[in-house]
Amino acid sequence: MSVNFIALAYLVAAVFFILSLKGLSSPTAARRGNLLGMLGMGIAVSTTLTITGNWVLILSCIAVGAIIGSIVAQRIQMTAMPELIAFMHSLVGLAAVFIAIAAVNNPVSFGLPEILPAGNKLELFLGTFIGAMTWSGSVIAFLKLSGRMSGAPIIFSGQHMVNLLLAIVMISFGLWFFFSETTNWTAFSTMTAVAFLLGFLIIIPIGGADMPVVISMLNSYSGWAAAGIGFSLGNPMLIIAGSLVGSSGAILSYIMCKAMNRPFLSVILGGFGSDGGSQSTSDGAQKTYRSGSADDAAFLLGNSDSVIIIPGYGLAVARAQHAVKELALALHKKGINIRFAIHPVAGRMPGHMNVLLAEAEIPYEMVQEMEEINSDFPNTDVVLVLGANDVVNPAANVPGSPIYGMPILEAYKARTVMVVKRSMAAGYAGLDNDLFYMDKTMMVFGDAKKVVEDMVKAL
Repeated sequence: MSVNFIALAYLVAAVFFILSLKGLSSPTAARRGNLLGMLGMGIAVSTTLTITGNWVLILSCIAVGAIIGSIVAQRIQMTAMPELIAFMHSLVGLAAVFIAIAAVNNPVSFGLPEILPAGNKLELFLGTFIGAMTWSGSVIAFLKLSGRMSGAPIIFSGQHMVNLLLAIVMISFGLWFFFSETTNWTAFSTMTAVAFLLGFLIIIPIGGADMPVVISMLNSYSGWAAAGIGFSLGNPMLIIAGSLVGSSGAILSYIMCKAMNRPFLSVILGGFGSDGGSQSTSDGAQKTYRSGSADDAAFLLGNSDSVIIIPGYGLAVARAQHAVKELALALHKKGINIRFAIHPVAGRMPGHMNVLLAEAEIPYEMVQEMEEINSDFPNTDVVLVLGANDVVNPAANVPGSPIYGMPILEAYKARTVMVVKRSMAAGYAGLDNDLFYMDKTMMVFGDAKKVVEDMVKAL
């Protein structure tokens, strides 16, 4: 196949990737965007196969990966999607490291000179340390999100100084590798090992409330790692795809930090959410709250004119999205104005709640983002909070609070608030929620799916 045709095929694939990202920016176009991305990847892989003679090995590896991926995709629950994404990010980073090691070990097989030029060394250095940090950081994110490791920040004295020293050591050995006249395995392997360690240490102090930002940040890292390796391999498709993933992940991280009113650097430095939640006031007095049943909640919903439902991670855990759709349609049939309010960082990953509602085929016109709907809360009869916590916490308005300044869904301004939770436990940020103790709030305890189903029956 001619070089011009290969370049044209890669260009077409890149266009499909760009159109895919555009489609994925909207729930109505997400399915089409996903299909365009798959088509682009198919073109890219097919084109790459035409320029290699080792079809058997490559196709065998693709088949093994496809089988494993298909099995995982069929078995994975929606609640486990965030940790699955973190795990996939780790594989991208690890792949970048393995490719870099292979290129350093046998550069000729990658079409590189036997003695690596300075430019290729720099590309391999960047791809390796970003990939190593992506892998180890993603492993920590996976362990935190899956509950195999505490979601609370892990902080020790002098942590930032240790990270800074490790970064200096990593860069120093990278420079040694860069300026060595021959392949310096001591410098390269030490730099890689320190990068793996640094990835662990960067993520462990980041608290649960910042996990959605971490997911998008690691997504960005994996893209830049792939782009760096693409330069080393001279593969324009890998460079383009990696750059698209890296830049889109970085932009998403910025948007989410802005939605949380938190500087990106403070998220990376970590420590947010370290204050444990409590059900007691500062003077030791026990707070009181009002509770009711699903029948009570159904009565209030059925006699209202306007209802806003706020979904949270508890909805995903209970897999209650289909029951919520039935509730929304039942209220709509009664002539009640029903809408869903989505916070940008609700759940454990970007767009988590949008995915859940789309899976239940809830009409898009019922779903509104925080900026659109916040002004409507004061005129809303009932707000139904389903498994959400930190994103409706009025503590965001209290100076000195760990989440002070974070934009929230202003549910506390509604006439009546009903909160469905399993218990009074604190949210993922580890903070108590004053909304639960307001006179206008009624707590409904139980599994979200069971409670919502009981509401539908009572209606």
